[in-house]
Amino acid sequence: MTVSGKVTLEPQLDENSSAQRDPLFHVIILNDEDHTIDYVVEMLQAVLGMPAAQAMSCTLEADRTGSSIVSTCALEEAETKRDRIHAYGPDWRLPHSRGSVAALVEPAAS
Repeated sequence: MTVSGKVTLEPQLDENSSAQRDPLFHVIILNDEDHTIDYVVEMLQAVLGMPAAQAMSCTLEADRTGSSIVSTCALEEAETKRDRIHAYGPDWRLPHSRGSVAALVEPAAS
């Protein structure tokens, strides 16, 4: 578009603009009695690459409240992270641990 002989550019939305961004989803872990705090911290570090302090914070939140949001991202990435959590396996410290921590994917509030 030209105004007074000057060329002005129309703003263009890039791939990262909020108008074009995919909706976000939370990956949520659930507390249980089948996994130790050490296991959950180690799993979050191994599976999500979370720093130790953040992994401990999320683990203690889940222990205290019953759940913790451990990641917020696009749906495909959230599902991949949930599946990796589920594939991590049982807590070797507890003989009664038969599987991984439960994890959910839920839409993030917009």
